[in-house]
Amino acid sequence: MDLLQYGFFQHALLGSLLTAIACGIVGTYIVSRRLVFISGGITHASFGGLGLGFYLGMNPILMAMLFSVLSAFGVEWASKTQNVREDSAIAGIWSLGMALGVIFIFLTPGYAPNLSAYLFGNILTVSTGDIIWIAALALLLVILFSLFLREIVYVAFDRDFALTQGVPVKCIEYVMMCCIAVTIVLSIRLVGIMLLMSLLTLPQITVNLFTSDFKKIIFGSIAIGFLGCVFGLVLSYLLNVPSGAFIILVLVLFFLIVKAIKAVLKR
Repeated sequence: MDLLQYGFFQHALLGSLLTAIACGIVGTYIVSRRLVFISGGITHASFGGLGLGFYLGMNPILMAMLFSVLSAFGVEWASKTQNVREDSAIAGIWSLGMALGVIFIFLTPGYAPNLSAYLFGNILTVSTGDIIWIAALALLLVILFSLFLREIVYVAFDRDFALTQGVPVKCIEYVMMCCIAVTIVLSIRLVGIMLLMSLLTLPQITVNLFTSDFKKIIFGSIAIGFLGCVFGLVLSYLLNVPSGAFIILVLVLFFLIVKAIKAVLKR
């Protein structure tokens, strides 16, 4: 394929693979632990960090990462120690992040920054620096889950049982919230803030139609996520439409096709 000759497309493919690995691992924990709403709150709260980064003239991704990690810790702390309902804490963080993002962007001197790539994603613009960051994250997640998979699975499926087994539940929860926040921010360039939650959940629920095994869901999610990125990337390039939206569209089609196949096999 002629597209493979272009450096930007090679970067996009590598970025897709690394992002699929990171989102496949973290997304499996999110779905198993039923943290989809929390992850959505963190995703939208990161908009406040982007706005602050533009306002201060700093790297918006780094500021969004800091903002997301603090938001994740804030939700965990408020819901576990301050007798605040988790959904209420998430709603507060979600709204605060979006509000601060709008205010900071409005106050940014000069021309208003172009937010399209951050809101809707454009993986064709990923840089070597982006690749290095997501590669480091993917490697860290692989090591973390390889060493502590049993403990993470205990916490994901039954927190109370994990406590009886002497698992450091609070430590794992905070570490995983941090991993979720960082994964969200580093994946923004792929599909954007508005669509990111789909990349963290659609591959998992697709694989979950056939298995409940944690490891199999991780590997299956990585495969489906990468295939969705590749198909969406090629189609978006050929049709000249935003890549993030097409990637999610392909993942939705994957889910519907697999769901239909399973329904036929049951007959």
